[in-house]
Amino acid sequence: MLNFDYSKDYILEDQQVKLSPLKIEHVENLLDISNESDLWTYFLEKGNGRKNLTKYIRSTINNRKLEKEYPFIIFDKNEKEYAGTTWFYDYLKDLKSIKLGHTWIGEKFRGIGLNKHCKYLLFEFAFEELEVERIGFGAHIENKSSIAALKSVGCKEEGVLRNIIPALDSKERRDIILLSILKNEWFNYTKPNLKNRLKTLK
Repeated sequence: MLNFDYSKDYILEDQQVKLSPLKIEHVENLLDISNESDLWTYFLEKGNGRKNLTKYIRSTINNRKLEKEYPFIIFDKNEKEYAGTTWFYDYLKDLKSIKLGHTWIGEKFRGIGLNKHCKYLLFEFAFEELEVERIGFGAHIENKSSIAALKSVGCKEEGVLRNIIPALDSKERRDIILLSILKNEWFNYTKPNLKNRLKTLK
């Protein structure tokens, strides 16, 4: 079992995507994408604009030093452009558990299979290198596209955190949908199924 080393620069890549550690200098690479109007709708923290994006990236880099989060920047090899971010967080070695989220991808890079390539690499690393037993996810109850995307790569809905975050447009509160994928699910059917789907996206 590989211990997750937050100080190490992990590189995960295949023929279409490369995931590498997010750095403060990547503000310039992500600035245009961060200004897309719908990108931050379901995020409590906002990264739109240079000031917010710099604060956002600096915060997660600091959390990496505190061993709370491990952020990656997503690079699309076909387009030769940076596409967004995704990261691991809440790694619990003794429980063999980790969470995956904070994924945002520019509109240009959606619907082309890039996110599926990212998930395959991240799942493979977590289950086969870290040897975790589960990967957890959370999604705003109104974020139907994110929930559907997670289910499309093998994640299963497992619960609800009720009234945990403020509503988007009122003083009311909203739920978070919890999802997960387990190690046995990955090896038994999610990995071969996802690998076959990725072949059709070439």
